[in-house]
Amino acid sequence: MKAAIFTRYGDPDVIEIRDIDTPMPKDDEVRIDIRAASVNALDCGSVRGTPFVVRLMVGLRAPKVTRLGVDVAGVVAEVGARVTTFTPGDRVFGNCRGAFAESVCTPASLLVAIPDGVTFEDAASVPVASFTALQALRQGNVAPGRKVLVNGAGGGVGTFAVQLAKHFGAHVTGVTHTRNLELVRSLGADVAMDYTREDFTRTGVRYDLILDCHASHGVLRCRQALNPNGAYLVIGAPFTATMQLLALVLKCAVLSALGNRKLALVMARKNPADLATVMQLVKDGEVRPAIDRRFRLEEIRDAIAYVAAGRARGKVVVVVGPGSGGSP
Repeated sequence: MKAAIFTRYGDPDVIEIRDIDTPMPKDDEVRIDIRAASVNALDCGSVRGTPFVVRLMVGLRAPKVTRLGVDVAGVVAEVGARVTTFTPGDRVFGNCRGAFAESVCTPASLLVAIPDGVTFEDAASVPVASFTALQALRQGNVAPGRKVLVNGAGGGVGTFAVQLAKHFGAHVTGVTHTRNLELVRSLGADVAMDYTREDFTRTGVRYDLILDCHASHGVLRCRQALNPNGAYLVIGAPFTATMQLLALVLKCAVLSALGNRKLALVMARKNPADLATVMQLVKDGEVRPAIDRRFRLEEIRDAIAYVAAGRARGKVVVVVGPGSGGSP
């Protein structure tokens, strides 16, 4: 089978499409014939090997984990001896290691069934971005009537955060680039703010929760844009240096200790229950994955470069195999 492999750190050109053996599932795993996958910032950081903390997971000098991709959707091809939740032919989505390939094995516990009427491409767009947004909103105590600002509302996590915040009854301001304003409005934002013309930290408006997908403003300035007892949560940052990341964490900890406003970096965790929650909203039409562009598996280097350059609006999907747009 074909799979995206990288054996050294660098720009997306280090990624190769190679023929490798088709994996066999362990007792608690299923093998999926992949129909679609989606690109996350984690994939871009893994290829670069930055910030350095990424190498603690992937490999210090060179990648030990050479397969890319964590968001997957496809058809169950084979199940392990102890798997009772799925059978061959089931349509599933969730998390894995090595989604940019024709086939992958992953624990059945990380997968959720795809409902009828939801395409593989939409399902593949859901996992990391949606559960990151959902967990951040819960951590920030989202509730009806609360004022929520999403900085980076046009990105993968941001597009889900806007819609989920509206689902919970919040008043939502989405901050994004001029080219994404109509998209953010179409997702339900009450206010779509163009960051090239307006700085949300200087408008005088105060928010109960700020979800920051870019960390493009100083922590102190963002803290000043909060209501008393408000929360500023970082759920994404374009850092390439570990010290930048550590400095952000330290600033958040110190400023949180000095008052009643909460400032923190969100560390999202894989949670199939959260995936099922979001997928039900997708099925019901309350949430829709915003897909910007689609690439074939053979174009994976272009897909990674596109996301790494910060040009993506919503999610970028990698199409693998037949029937990626619907049922097999």
